[in-house]
Amino acid sequence: MTKHQGVDFQGIVVSRADYKERDMLVKILTDHYGFKTFFVRGARRRGFKLASAILPFSHGTYFGNVNDEGLSFINGTRELEQYQQIYSDIELNAYAAYILGLAGAAFSNDEPLPAGWFTKIASALSLIDQEFDPAIIANIIEVQLLDVFGVKPYMESCVVCHETQGVFDFSEAYGGLLCQRHWYLDLDRLHLDQRTVYYLRLFSALDLTQLHSIKVKAATKKKLRQTLDTIYTDQVGVYVKAKKFLDQMGSWDQILKEGH
Repeated sequence: MTKHQGVDFQGIVVSRADYKERDMLVKILTDHYGFKTFFVRGARRRGFKLASAILPFSHGTYFGNVNDEGLSFINGTRELEQYQQIYSDIELNAYAAYILGLAGAAFSNDEPLPAGWFTKIASALSLIDQEFDPAIIANIIEVQLLDVFGVKPYMESCVVCHETQGVFDFSEAYGGLLCQRHWYLDLDRLHLDQRTVYYLRLFSALDLTQLHSIKVKAATKKKLRQTLDTIYTDQVGVYVKAKKFLDQMGSWDQILKEGH
């Protein structure tokens, strides 16, 4: 088992669980080592010096001993911040937990993330903390994770003739976009409106570190949610616990709207 002694790493606290009487197991997404579980001795004792460092959604520079397999160990932090809005807002918290949960399903524990993915996830959480629309940020991550799940749709052009302009629809059977001339090939295509197709294509190539603003109409947001739910159900087969809460929250919002 390879050990990395006294190393610095960027980390985002994903979750934690009590262990024995006074200790904790803390799951952290790290920049160099992927998702790692850290044994934190004495974490449940009053006045524990690293208490703030292991709160969910804490992020910054940690140092410690990281093992390629099994438990790793935190010795301290050099810089530490909290996603304050995420930590204090139940809706933002749920979206952040969903993104981290989806990433956890996409990437194996104890394996380094592919290049750029730590920055992508950290950027998504930062944008949510800045109160960008969390549903849209989650959609962007969902679209871009499809490649990791082995279901990358072809969004650049029509999968048949490679036409890049015109009216398109999404075909699960063909694994991407069909231009209007080839709709006859798949009568079960998703029958999407062009705004939804536009955003799916945009999200597949968008760099979250360069995102300064984005606003999507409610009707299009609903269609994006339905479309991505269909793709994930039919082709990915992954369901994250936090998604159930988000779905329930959407139902509550609809009930409240109908009641007014």
